[in-house]
Amino acid sequence: MDRVLFGDNQFFGVNHMSEEKARVQAMRFQDIGAVIAVLEDAYAEGLRTFMCTTHERISEVCDHFRVNREKYSAFKFYPCLPYAHKYANAAAEHGVLGAIRSFLPQENALGALFKGGISLARKDIEGLATLLIGAEMKMFAGLETPIIFLQNIATDFLLGLGFDDAFRIFTDCVRDRYRAEPGFITMNAPYLLQRLERIGIENPIICANINKIGFRMCGGMQAYEKLISQGRCRLIAMSVFASGALPPREALEYVCRFPQIEAIVFGASSRRNIAQTNQLIKQLTAI
Repeated sequence: MDRVLFGDNQFFGVNHMSEEKARVQAMRFQDIGAVIAVLEDAYAEGLRTFMCTTHERISEVCDHFRVNREKYSAFKFYPCLPYAHKYANAAAEHGVLGAIRSFLPQENALGALFKGGISLARKDIEGLATLLIGAEMKMFAGLETPIIFLQNIATDFLLGLGFDDAFRIFTDCVRDRYRAEPGFITMNAPYLLQRLERIGIENPIICANINKIGFRMCGGMQAYEKLISQGRCRLIAMSVFASGALPPREALEYVCRFPQIEAIVFGASSRRNIAQTNQLIKQLTAI
């Protein structure tokens, strides 16, 4: 895993502190060319991994990197699925079953729909989950995806339900079908780790908010710092700047003081900010 990962929140109008900034960013990146230009800047600055949702517009990004595979031979994607908003919108329009069917693989539509229907009738969650993961991953065909993440909206929903078997289903599918490592994004890393270890998933890859002020760190900073020190999982820190509440150096000094944190993911909209953040992480990591 690379030390520095590039995220995609800025491309889709996600900002947890400023709706106005989110709106401006969403307007700017309506043109997929603007998204690709920033990714090319990140690549030029030495970033080689794009951690992204399965938003439908990411398929256009994937098309670009497939066509230019020789130019970006070292570029990797870390898909984060599912992209919940598209399922919610489809469910509102087509109903739950219609929404599920609309996302099933299209190369064998009749067979996929039939299999999906059987899965629902038999409550075969594993079969249905495998189909839906396949539908989400289709846009990344032919691209390098060494880690595939379960989004926090799904991870934490399953935690709340107590449906631990779902984590095993996801893990097995990712490893067996895609020869990749499973990752889990969460707002409560200490609790998630307990549950994963309970079902035999050891040393999992967990991406969680880790920042100096405890922003969106459910369970509390003390629990997180204990978790970090124990080294029982491979941690990726996100929201390290607490959505702009912390100055870059102060934010990164806190995160980089923990050598157990394997990677840091951040998003930026300009080459200048990408370069400054990347260099600062490298500088503080070397101290």
